[in-house]
Amino acid sequence: MLGHLALVTDSTAYLPQEAVDRHRIQVVPLSVAVGDEVFAEGVEISPKDVAEALRAKHRVTTSRPSPETFTAAYRVAAEAGARGIVSVHLSAELSGTAEAAQLAAATAPIPVRVVDSRLVGMALGSCVLAAAELADALDAARAAEAAGDAGVEGDGDSAEADLDHVVSAAERRAEVTNGFFYVDTLEHLRRGGRIGTAQALVGSALAVKPLLHLAGGRIEPLEKVRTASRAIARLEEIAVEHAGTQPVDITVHHLAAEQRAEALAERLRERVPAINELYVSEVGAVIGAHVGPGLLAVVVAPVVAPPR
Repeated sequence: MLGHLALVTDSTAYLPQEAVDRHRIQVVPLSVAVGDEVFAEGVEISPKDVAEALRAKHRVTTSRPSPETFTAAYRVAAEAGARGIVSVHLSAELSGTAEAAQLAAATAPIPVRVVDSRLVGMALGSCVLAAAELADALDAARAAEAAGDAGVEGDGDSAEADLDHVVSAAERRAEVTNGFFYVDTLEHLRRGGRIGTAQALVGSALAVKPLLHLAGGRIEPLEKVRTASRAIARLEEIAVEHAGTQPVDITVHHLAAEQRAEALAERLRERVPAINELYVSEVGAVIGAHVGPGLLAVVVAPVVAPPR
C-alpha cells in the first residue's frame, strides 16, 4: 500500500485545530515552567495562565522538546503508514527545537526532512499549511497513479522527490512571510534573552511603545512610537503596506487583548483587498512568556503557487 506524507510541527505554530485535524498534522509541544512546575504548551497550560503568572511577577521560562519526543512522533507517523515526514519548526535563532528534530531525524525509520522556518506563530503556521496542502495533493496524485496501474507500490525515489517538493513549498512560503508585533514592554523579551538589554533599556527610558519584526530568524526592533494607540495604528499601516494587492493570509495574534485584536482584524479586513484567510488567535504559553500581556501581532503570508 502506498503511504502518505506526514507533517510534524511544534506548538508555537498556533495552527487552527481544524487545519491540524484536516491535514493530520502532529504538533509536538514545547515546555513552559512557572516557578518549579513544568507544563506542556497547549496541553497543560493556557495563555491565560501565563498572562496571570507574568502579571504576578512569577518566574516563567520555556524549553524545547527533547529529541526523544520527536523520535516518538516520527515513530507514530511511520507506524501509521507514512512514507516520509516533513518537520517544520520555529526559528533556530529563538529555540533549539529544530536542532532536537534534526537529531531525531537521523535515527527515524523513514525519511525525515527538517525545515527551520526562521519564523514563529502563524508565520511558521503558514509554512506548515503550505507544506501540508502540497503533501495532500501529492498523496492524491500518487494514489491515482497506483489505481491506474495495479500493483504499484511507489518507490524510494518518488518519496524523496515528493519530500523535496513539500520542503520547497514550506521554504518558499517562509521567504515571503512577514511578522510584525507590538508589545507593551520589552522587559519580557529582555528577560528571556530574545532581545538585547540595551534595546530594552532604550525603550524603557524613553517610555516608547516598541514595534518589532522577525528578521533573519531573530526578533529585531522595527520602530519606536510614543503611545500605544499610535503604535497599534502604525502596526496596521505596516500590515496593509506589506499585504498590498496580492492574495494573502493574515493572522492577528494577541495575548490577553482579544478586543483590540478583533478590532484590528476588522480594520484589516476592510483595508486589504485580497485576503484569502483571516485568523484571530491568542498566542500560546511559550510565546506569551516572552512577550507579555498586551501583545498584538500581525502575520502577512502571501499565497504562493506550489512548486512544479
